[in-house]
Amino acid sequence: MTSALKTHHRILLTGAAGGLGTALRERLKANCDVLRLSDKNAFGDAQAGEEIALADLADAAAVDAAVAGCDAIVHLGGISVEAPFEAILQANILGVYHLYEAARRHGVKRVVFASSNHVVGFYKQSETITADHPPRPDGFYGLSKAYGEDLSRFYFDRYGIETACVRIGSSFPEPKDRRMLATWLSFDDLHRLIGACLSTPVLGHSIVFGMSNNAVTWWDNSRARHIGYVPQDSSDVFRDAVFARTAAPDLNDPVAIYQGGGFVVADPNK
Repeated sequence: MTSALKTHHRILLTGAAGGLGTALRERLKANCDVLRLSDKNAFGDAQAGEEIALADLADAAAVDAAVAGCDAIVHLGGISVEAPFEAILQANILGVYHLYEAARRHGVKRVVFASSNHVVGFYKQSETITADHPPRPDGFYGLSKAYGEDLSRFYFDRYGIETACVRIGSSFPEPKDRRMLATWLSFDDLHRLIGACLSTPVLGHSIVFGMSNNAVTWWDNSRARHIGYVPQDSSDVFRDAVFARTAAPDLNDPVAIYQGGGFVVADPNK
C-alpha cells in the first residue's frame, strides 16, 4: 500500500483550512482525480484538481451539499482543542452526525475520521494500550471524538460505511516537547496513514493510533496491521534537541502522569 495510490474519483476533505488540512491539501491530490475542500469560512480559491464547498458542520444542508458526488471522505473538520460543551456539541457532535447522514444518503462507503489520542487521555503514560481498551476521554473534546467513534461504528454495522478512526497523536513539523516524543506523527506519515486507510481492500470499522515510528510510545498499533500503514519517520531524531530545550517533568504533575498531557487539567468552562 502506498500513500500516493489513486483510489477515488472525488475525495472530500473537511477542515481543509486547518493545520492538518493545509498539510494534506497537496498530498491528497495524489489519491484522487478531484479533491473537494471544505471548511466553515472562506480560505481562498480552488487550485488545479480542486473544488471548494464551504460548509458549517452544524448546518445539515450545507454538509449534505459538500458530500454530494464524493466517493470518500477525510473528515478533519470541527473543533480540535478543549472548548465549552455548547461549541463542541455543534461542531463535533452534530457535525459528525450530519456528515454520516450525508454519506448514507449519497452512498459514500469509506470515511477516514480524525479521532484523537484524547479519547484515551486518562490512561497513564506508564501504560501501553491497544484500540481494545475502553475510552477514557480527558475532556469535552475527547468525549466528542469517542462519540464519533461510536457513531461511525453504528453506521458501519447498520449501513456498511467503512471507517478508519485515526486517533491522531501530535502532528506537527517536529515534536514541541517531551510528551510529543511519544505522540508525534509527521505530516508525511499522516498522509501515508490516510492513504493506507483509503486504499486497503477491506477496512471495516478500524481504530488506528496516528503516530510515527517513535521509539517511545504508549500505543500498540498491531490491531491495525490489515490497513497496511508503515510509518517512515520517527521523533527519535529530535530527541536530543527536545531534551536540551525542555526541563525534566514533575512526575507528580497530572500533565506528566496521564497520556492526555495538558488536556487533563484544562477547564473548558473558564
